[in-house]
Amino acid sequence: MWFLTELAERRIAQARDAGELDDLPGAGQPLPDDIDPLVPEHQRIAYRVLKNAGYLPPELDLHKEAVGLALQLAAMEVEGADEAKKAQLADRLGRLNLLLAETGQRQLVVPPDYASRLATHLARH
Repeated sequence: MWFLTELAERRIAQARDAGELDDLPGAGQPLPDDIDPLVPEHQRIAYRVLKNAGYLPPELDLHKEAVGLALQLAAMEVEGADEAKKAQLADRLGRLNLLLAETGQRQLVVPPDYASRLATHLARH
């Protein structure tokens, strides 16, 4: 991801040096406060309060749980944990992916060789 950040910064600097960013509408004005166009206006205050309190929107809870399960599975592969427990977690991750698909959210895809690559990496360091 650092490559994309570096590329974006370089292009912004080139545009700034060429004067393409001069006299843009809103220049010198403060940025708008956390306006999320995807959240209905009547729910924005509630979302802001929840965000400031550290809570995720309900639609991200499933994805957060799926990421946690994937990390647990990878750690269990490295440690050589009980196969029944790994199967139970893998089943739960599969069910979460189905729920994510049903709600139109992006599914968590873990490459099959991720755990072995992680174990190799951790063994070297």
